[in-house]
Amino acid sequence: MPTVKSPLLFTPVRIAGLTLANRLVRSATAERLATEPIGRATPALAEMYRSLAQGGVGLIVTGHAYVSPSGKAHPEMLSAHCDQMLPGLKMLAETVHAVGGRIAMQINHGGRQSDPALPERVAPSAVPLAGEETPPRPMTHNEIVETIEAFAHAARRAKSAGFDAVQIHAAHGYLIGQFLSPHTNRRTDRWGGDFGRRLRFLAAVCEAVRGQVGADYPVLIKLGMSDNLSLVPDGLTPEDGARIVARLADFGLDAVEISGGYGGGQRDFNVRAGVGNAAPEAYFRSLARRAKAATRLPVILVGGLRSRATMEDVLSSGDADLIALCRPLIREPDLPNRLRNGQATAAACISGNRCWPTGQGQGIACRCKE
Repeated sequence: MPTVKSPLLFTPVRIAGLTLANRLVRSATAERLATEPIGRATPALAEMYRSLAQGGVGLIVTGHAYVSPSGKAHPEMLSAHCDQMLPGLKMLAETVHAVGGRIAMQINHGGRQSDPALPERVAPSAVPLAGEETPPRPMTHNEIVETIEAFAHAARRAKSAGFDAVQIHAAHGYLIGQFLSPHTNRRTDRWGGDFGRRLRFLAAVCEAVRGQVGADYPVLIKLGMSDNLSLVPDGLTPEDGARIVARLADFGLDAVEISGGYGGGQRDFNVRAGVGNAAPEAYFRSLARRAKAATRLPVILVGGLRSRATMEDVLSSGDADLIALCRPLIREPDLPNRLRNGQATAAACISGNRCWPTGQGQGIACRCKE
C-alpha cells in the first residue's frame, strides 16, 4: 500500500479564480438524461448533479454537451448548441449552487464518433473507425471555422447559465483529438500535416472560447495524451501529448485533465474493466507525470482511481494536483463524504462497465450491483 506523506485529498485548491473545497473532481460522464432529439436538460439530470454536490465532490464536470448538431455523439446527449438551451442549463447550475457545489460544463463535438443515426459524420480526414467500412466526410475549411465558433458560443452559454467553469473535450478520440492525432488527421492544408498544423484546431478553439468568456473565467481541458498505440501505431504518442500539454498555458487554459485518446476499437481503453485486478489503479498516472513535467497548470488525473491511499499517493508524489472519478461516483455519489469521514477507504465500484443504459429513458447507472 502506498505511503502517504501528508493527506491532501480534502484540502482546498484553486483553478484560476475558482476555489474548490477539495481535490476530488467528478469526471465528465455521459448521463443519457437529456431530452430527445434536441438535448435539453431535465429535472432528472439536475437531481443527479444535486446528489453529487451533496455527496461532497469538489467539482462536478457535466457529461459532454454537443456544440453543434453535427457533433451529437449519442442519444439523450446534453446540448449547448443554441440559446434555447439556456433555461435548462441555468437549472443545472442553480441546482448545484443551491447545495453549495461547483460545476463545470464539458463541451464536445463527436467528429467521426458522432451518432451513426446522423445523416453523415464529418472529421478532419476520411479515416473510418475500427470495424467500420464507411469513412467520415472530411470537413471543409468553412466547416472547421464554423465548428470553432460553435465551441466558443457553447462556452459563452456555459458562463451565461452560471456554470463555474467550462471544460473543452479533447480526449477519447472525439473531434479535437482527431485533429491532434496523425492517425486521424491526414490533411495537407493548414489544419493538418506536421505537429504544428495538427495543433491549430485546438489552438483556434481555445482562442475563440477565451474570446467569448473573457480573461478571468476558468477554462479547462480534458486531453487524451496518447492513443492506444498497440492498435493504432501511427496514433498520438505520449511524447507528442506532452508537447501539447506544454502549449496549453499559452492557449489560455487554466487546468488539464489527463486521460487517453483513441482506443483503436478497444472499448475499455479509457474505461478499463477490473481495476485492481485486470487493470491497475491510476492507469494513466505515467501520462500525468509527463504532463506535470511539461506545464505549470494544475493537472487532474482520471482513470481507475479507487482507494484513498492511491489517491493520496498520487497527490503527495506530485504526479497530479487533483483526482477525477467517473464510475465510482455512478455507484456512490456520496463517496467523497464517506472517504473524508472514514466510512470508506476505497470505492465499491468493481469496474464491471455495465453503467451504460440499454434503452432510452434509463440514464446511466450502476448495474453491477443488480
